[in-house]
Amino acid sequence: MQFTYTAYINLLTRLRSQGYEVANYHNWQGKKKCVILRHDIDNSITKALSLAEKEAGVGVSSTYFVIVTSDFYNVNSRHNREKLKKMASLGHEIGVHFDELAYPDAVGDGAKITEMVAREGRLLSDVIGQKVSTVSMHRPSKGILEANLAIPGFVNSYSDTFFRRFKYVSDSRRRWREPVEQYVESGEYDRLHILTHAFWYHDEEIDMHRVIETYVNAANQERYGILNENFTDLGRVMERGEVR
Repeated sequence: MQFTYTAYINLLTRLRSQGYEVANYHNWQGKKKCVILRHDIDNSITKALSLAEKEAGVGVSSTYFVIVTSDFYNVNSRHNREKLKKMASLGHEIGVHFDELAYPDAVGDGAKITEMVAREGRLLSDVIGQKVSTVSMHRPSKGILEANLAIPGFVNSYSDTFFRRFKYVSDSRRRWREPVEQYVESGEYDRLHILTHAFWYHDEEIDMHRVIETYVNAANQERYGILNENFTDLGRVMERGEVR
């Protein structure tokens, strides 16, 4: 499967043609044959919004998980608040993408992680203006994966239900480790749990090097734009054309 928006939308079309209903972490029980679509926002809320808009364009709602402690984006900046609210307004669910490595004292400690997830959930709820009640783990430790954590007030996407009772497939590191298209076409699994990362998807197929290169260089342009909003006559000091 190519990492293009067209290929992804085609996957959604095939899911429907094979009788899969798009579900979420709260309403799947009543569906005979369903798929949960999950997106972890590891790098860019802007890229996530692009995919969210394309999904909404074909009548699909999914779940986008946000890293509150990200070094790549600030969930509470005005621009990102607007983007996350826009995603929610399109019918998508916003959840916590929890990075236990952000809390060294909590690594492998289920009780502490539960506490931190609840705290991040409250923060994210304030950002988007609605209750957050789902969580996915970012780079989870083996212990946490095996713990089947029950977190009060949250559905854990890595619980046994969604990680083992569903057929879970992912495009992590821009590589499908299992044949997702084959699974869809065969219909051998009544419950699919598909994780994609919007970061990898573009209008055309490009390799990993170009994806990373584009992302890194775009950060300079984005930083210049933010500085331009807060620095009078920035162009007299440095012109945008000088940004590499």
